[in-house]
Amino acid sequence: MNSIRQRLLFWQISALIVTSVLVSAFTYHLAWQAFNRVRDYSMEQIAYSVVRHGVRPQSWIHDRPGLIAPPAAAPAMADTAPRAANDLGLFISQVWSPQGELLYASVDGTGPPLQAPGFHDIAWSGEAWRVFTLNGDEEIVQVAKTASERASSFASMAPWLLAPVALLVLLLGAVIRLAVDRALQPLDTLGQNIQRRSENDLQPVPMPGMPRELRPLGQALNQLLERVAGLLTRQRQVLADAAHELNTPLAAVKLQAQLARRSSENDRAAALDELDEGIDRSTHLVAQLLQMARLESDERKALPVPLRLDHLAADAVAAFSAQADARGIDLGLATCAAATVHADPADLRVLLDNLVDNALRHTPAGSQVDVRVEASDGQAILIVDDNGPGIAEADRERALQRFVRLRPMGGASGSGLGLAIVKHIAQQNKGLLTLVSSPSGGLRVRVAFSAHQAAWPPPAGAVATV
Repeated sequence: MNSIRQRLLFWQISALIVTSVLVSAFTYHLAWQAFNRVRDYSMEQIAYSVVRHGVRPQSWIHDRPGLIAPPAAAPAMADTAPRAANDLGLFISQVWSPQGELLYASVDGTGPPLQAPGFHDIAWSGEAWRVFTLNGDEEIVQVAKTASERASSFASMAPWLLAPVALLVLLLGAVIRLAVDRALQPLDTLGQNIQRRSENDLQPVPMPGMPRELRPLGQALNQLLERVAGLLTRQRQVLADAAHELNTPLAAVKLQAQLARRSSENDRAAALDELDEGIDRSTHLVAQLLQMARLESDERKALPVPLRLDHLAADAVAAFSAQADARGIDLGLATCAAATVHADPADLRVLLDNLVDNALRHTPAGSQVDVRVEASDGQAILIVDDNGPGIAEADRERALQRFVRLRPMGGASGSGLGLAIVKHIAQQNKGLLTLVSSPSGGLRVRVAFSAHQAAWPPPAGAVATV
């Protein structure tokens, strides 16, 4: 049963039926008790009537002149005509003398035996009987009736007692169904509103008039629509920027290929070298675009683990040593304190690669680039220094934006994505990125992380880190 409407109807109508059954049983019990009290009262009235005006034997009439003789049609005990067997279903009246002698019975035979005064439940002639005995001044009157006749009489009345309850269940069931449908109507309306939308309609769901129970759903849905709209906007922007940025290097590659084709044998080697540099720039731009796309994708989940920042820095310096030598730049690992951080290893590798590559690309030949790791005040700090042209303080905020190139340098121009990628990774891993002037006159990029107080090396079974 995977439907809110069906669940509500099931539990509410089930509760209604269970309650109705209990009320019916309670009502039936009370009605049965009341019915028995009325029948007992009727038996008492019959007994008192017999005491006042009942049948007396003829011998009593002669001996007691004040007594009234029975009507001619009223049979004496000795003259009583045979009764049919079905007369046992009627009231049976019996009159006894104070000495226990049966003087009169309304049926053939003796009838139920004489009982003590009051009400009694007895078994006689194979049936259960309800008996009332009353002691008079000159006689004892006993009235009896079968229990089966009582039950059959009450059973004929029971449907009229239960019919209102059944009607109530039907009416309330219909009302409950109508109430559930009306209560869930806002949910149906919300679903129809979303279903009618096109794939480009990411406007928020209207909140005014929405029931309080649906407001959390509406707010969550609006937040999701806002995130999706932001993601699509960023993707469109990235695609537009990528198309714009790739247009220039690809055009340059095409031009260099044409020049190489037209060059003489002596000039062809230089033309091919320029073509290789153009291809390298395009490849680097595509790689950074892919890095930015992966970082901004909501599908990628960071997997932070404890890792040594100083080891990562040493690996990055070793990886870019050949590139630095080719450009005539002194790349080295300066102060390198042991520092552990809790971050995504893949993210920090990309961060370090972009920092070192960015410094190498924007530093002229003969310059120096130093990578250092410091630990102080519960922080692990990564620093990349160069003695290049640096970035003016007024331009540092712009330098962290995508596709912003402040000072393109000849053939070593970058894509404008390196620092934007570093900023994004630092934010994802709860790091703080700052750009300041280097003591050597160039740019210092500083990324501070919270130090992770973990044992090193990690225990057996832990995720391996660099």
